[in-house]
Amino acid sequence: MIKPVILGTAGHIDHGKTAFVKALTGIDTDRLKEEKERGITIELGFAYLQLPGGQMLGIVDVPGHEKFVKHMLAGATGIDLVALIIAADEGVMPQTREHLEICQLLKIKQGLVVLTKADLVDPDWLALVKEDVAKFLAGTFLEKSPVVEFSALTGQGLPTVVQTIAALIKDLPSREIGHFFRLPIDRVFSMKGFGTVITGTCVSGEIRMGDEITIYPHKIESRIRGIQVHNREVNEVRAGLRTAINLQGLEKAQVERGDIAAAKGSLHPTRILDAVLELLPSAPHKIKNRTKTRFHTGTSEIMANVVLLDCEELLPGQRGFVQIRLERPTVAIVHDRYVLRSYSPVRTIGGGEIINALPQRKKRFSAAALQELRLLSDPQLEQRVEQHLRLSRYQGLEKQLLLFLTDAGRQELDKTLQTLLARKRIIAFDKEVFVHAELLAALQETCRAILT
Repeated sequence: MIKPVILGTAGHIDHGKTAFVKALTGIDTDRLKEEKERGITIELGFAYLQLPGGQMLGIVDVPGHEKFVKHMLAGATGIDLVALIIAADEGVMPQTREHLEICQLLKIKQGLVVLTKADLVDPDWLALVKEDVAKFLAGTFLEKSPVVEFSALTGQGLPTVVQTIAALIKDLPSREIGHFFRLPIDRVFSMKGFGTVITGTCVSGEIRMGDEITIYPHKIESRIRGIQVHNREVNEVRAGLRTAINLQGLEKAQVERGDIAAAKGSLHPTRILDAVLELLPSAPHKIKNRTKTRFHTGTSEIMANVVLLDCEELLPGQRGFVQIRLERPTVAIVHDRYVLRSYSPVRTIGGGEIINALPQRKKRFSAAALQELRLLSDPQLEQRVEQHLRLSRYQGLEKQLLLFLTDAGRQELDKTLQTLLARKRIIAFDKEVFVHAELLAALQETCRAILT
């Protein structure tokens, strides 16, 4: 099976991202009247390309203007490769830097650099720009990536771009499909005779025609009546594909960008997330406790306060445990990446990884809370399962909730639970509810003390 691949553009305003996509695919991704009139991309654009050998490449074109970076963040969700677009006549600019920082925070690992408008400069100038770009990329994931000189006007470099992308795809590791179908919604519209359609990049799992889904965080239920991938009707979709889904019995006003379509009943909305935060070395200021920020995950932007759990303040380049307290609900799962932007003036300041997607409020500098976060950061599933069961106290946890909290596969979790049961670390009730043995042992001791 050919692996699905999504390429996203990144770069400063007016550096030729949309012209690059049009030259590559023949598709003009600027679809709004205002975009045509102003000559800039405001909204996300989507295209696709069939590469030599039959590989289908989904393409997300993002806006470069600083006012629309939140749209860029929405478009960056789920991409496998980035094409960093740098105009040869201008070189590295502010949004070039910010977009690259965002890609690094989202842990995008591969891509290419496209020097657009190469027809507008002489060889000496181009050599200087390439030298400057090399310095800019030093120490980043694009440090050793291919650099292609390109002109949308003359077609210079177009065959090389196609060959380079095809070569990069061969080296891409296969995407993990994941255990829950999740599609962060980046566009909602209505079609006469069809009803409401949502689009996005499927970041995990798979779904089929007729399946029931839930729109989060508001838990609106619907059923899939149609699926399209690259303008073709399909019966199913899986992680890594740009997808349009026609929803049954749902009004357009009920859904918006930032919502997530997911397998029915699979996710749990929350206003609190535990996470690791990495403050960018380029962040203009340190972060103090309860700093107000703009929290981005998937395609959503939500205002949030950042509670520092293990330090008084976080300096540029430092990392620490934080609790993110949101102004409205969202859904996430463990290991999801997120990005923080400052409240005002707005710019990217950091990001990191979700540790617990359904936590309780924590006290700062609590030894127990910090130990909890260290255990939940452990790559060993056994450690994380035990810790979640400790946190559930005597109520215990159902297997379905453990699947959500750990993002483990059903077979992997079953094997882990059997191991812990055999070692008498946990106790099962009704085969589907589990309690940590330490809690029952402590309860027994308390009862003995009362009775004697």
